[in-house]
Amino acid sequence: MKSIRFRLLVAALAVMLGSAIAKSQTADVPPPMHGQEFGMGGHMMGFFAKYLDLSDAQKAQIKAVMQKERPTLEPLMEQLRQAHEQLKPYEEGAYDEVKVRAIVAQHTQTVEELAVQETRIHNELFQLLTPDQQAKMKEFEANREARMQQHMQSEPSAPPEK
Repeated sequence: MKSIRFRLLVAALAVMLGSAIAKSQTADVPPPMHGQEFGMGGHMMGFFAKYLDLSDAQKAQIKAVMQKERPTLEPLMEQLRQAHEQLKPYEEGAYDEVKVRAIVAQHTQTVEELAVQETRIHNELFQLLTPDQQAKMKEFEANREARMQQHMQSEPSAPPEK
């Protein structure tokens, strides 16, 4: 289970990297969905571009990948948003488990497809890095995973049930 979460985190990180570089490179790109790129937005891209010391050519390549992949990711992100919207009435009103399970099943398939696409994009972006940049990215990801593990272990346990 932790391995899957780590892979999803790495994939999301890669998408953030690509989207932030893409956003930082042009002003003529259409505005992103809901005011943000996929992931955390442009500030993270700037961070990774600087952290990895990306060349202008690499930034352009990453931008091209993200522009190419946007039509694949946007519908998936919209499907996730719609699923959350469809669940709201069942949280606040009459509960219908059969309908909730159907929505959640579709949501699960969308999350699965998004993880597959993000992993593929992450791999494509990772291949654009030099061996030194790849090593630096792996180190960053390992440090982030270690911090997450430490955070998970330091969370207080649930109060005992009465």
